[in-house]
Amino acid sequence: METPSPLNSIDHPKHRRAILLSIAGVAAGVGAGLSWWNQQQTVATPGLSPVDGFWDLEWDTPDGGKLPVRSFQGNPILLNFWATWCPPCIEELPLLDAFYRENRSKGWQVLGLAVDKAGAVRSFLEKMPLSFPVAMAGLGGVDLGRNLGNVTGGLPFSVAIAKSGEIAQRKMGRLGVVDLEAWRGLK
Repeated sequence: METPSPLNSIDHPKHRRAILLSIAGVAAGVGAGLSWWNQQQTVATPGLSPVDGFWDLEWDTPDGGKLPVRSFQGNPILLNFWATWCPPCIEELPLLDAFYRENRSKGWQVLGLAVDKAGAVRSFLEKMPLSFPVAMAGLGGVDLGRNLGNVTGGLPFSVAIAKSGEIAQRKMGRLGVVDLEAWRGLK
């Protein structure tokens, strides 16, 4: 009977190295694909209207008030879906706040839709007050986000709606200065 060659064994260092390199190559390919896909998530969708009944929605505010979406109609609005437990969401909030303060005189509105619990949002806003309104979208915010183009249901997710009421831009993932500069010119 023939003894198997050590070179045919998976335990041989050359084979282990080849297997590890193959796994690393696949992981790098998947990472590159995900990175490309994430970059594609800033998508202009001219002419697409928000979901039926969008302007009739009304959300609770963290302090127990009501916030009708209709009050934003006729102005460009940036909807930002976020949560207190989402680090990229928290990182982009100061940038969104600065965008709102700089552009509200030009008609821009920003609405933070918290996919969270009211108590957590109240506590968060005591530590980091925001100039723009925040509403409690709760788990219904995930469904609304999906209807507006967030196919993964992930956070943060932002949608820019033009003055005409049509979706002009949307992005899955953290917004950056470049995104907001591009969106600023929407009418």
